[in-house]
Amino acid sequence: MAVRTTRLRPVLQLRADGTERRRADTLAGEEPLEIRVGGAAFSVTMRTPGDDFDLVVGFLLSEGVVWHPDQVAGVSYAAGVNPDGTASYDVVDVRLAPGVAAPSASLERHVYTSSSCGVCGTASIEAVTKASRFAVADDGCRVPLPVLLGLPERLRARQRLFDRTGGVHAAGLFVPDGDGGVDLVCLREDVGRHNAVDKVLGWALREGLLPLRGAVLQVSGRASFELVQKAHMAGVPVLAAVSAPSSLAIELAEETGLTVVGFSRGSSANVYSRPDRIARTVAAPHG
Repeated sequence: MAVRTTRLRPVLQLRADGTERRRADTLAGEEPLEIRVGGAAFSVTMRTPGDDFDLVVGFLLSEGVVWHPDQVAGVSYAAGVNPDGTASYDVVDVRLAPGVAAPSASLERHVYTSSSCGVCGTASIEAVTKASRFAVADDGCRVPLPVLLGLPERLRARQRLFDRTGGVHAAGLFVPDGDGGVDLVCLREDVGRHNAVDKVLGWALREGLLPLRGAVLQVSGRASFELVQKAHMAGVPVLAAVSAPSSLAIELAEETGLTVVGFSRGSSANVYSRPDRIARTVAAPHG
């Protein structure tokens, strides 16, 4: 299978000095993905192709359909072809294990989900705030401030697709290394920030790592309500972002006991909820 993560397109580059140049530009791929559960259509999302199985399983985790790898009997591409007759790989079907309930009709997405929206199309507003199987409020993890401040740079250093296109979001899962630091165990990129998170959390579920106690989910954009919700559904106690959170994201974080960090950019960070999880270093007094 050829993964269509990027596309080459001609571009005319115009400069302020009046010169211009035609060249090829590498763009991030964006294609629709139909998600089926047991052969029945469930949702359509726009995504960057690649890690599709992780994306779909993470999406079902976010929707509260699955939360353990044993609940997923199989994930496969369904039949689909492009106009030229080649396989499209744009339909993924999930088979749930016996006894696992199919998604409720209230969760069905009646319109497609764009790459910039993770909750658009939800049939009822009550279905937006899901009940997680994992509690994060009692997670007593402590993340040293220097470690936290270094995560955006560590994430950026591994963003291969961003290096080529400049047009994707990233999410990285950092877990304790046993020596006071954290290891980056999974990084995913996508045109949609919620897709990047679903790909990471779907990977973690398939690896049997949930709940993600002690983990930090670092994202390259802002901390929206949907990202806090996704972190909560996977049992992640700390969500860190390089940009701002929304007011609703912080309300949800306070309600669930999740730590949200915003504007984390190397030298400082704003902690909006549960700051007790961030271990500060106090300088010794002079004299």
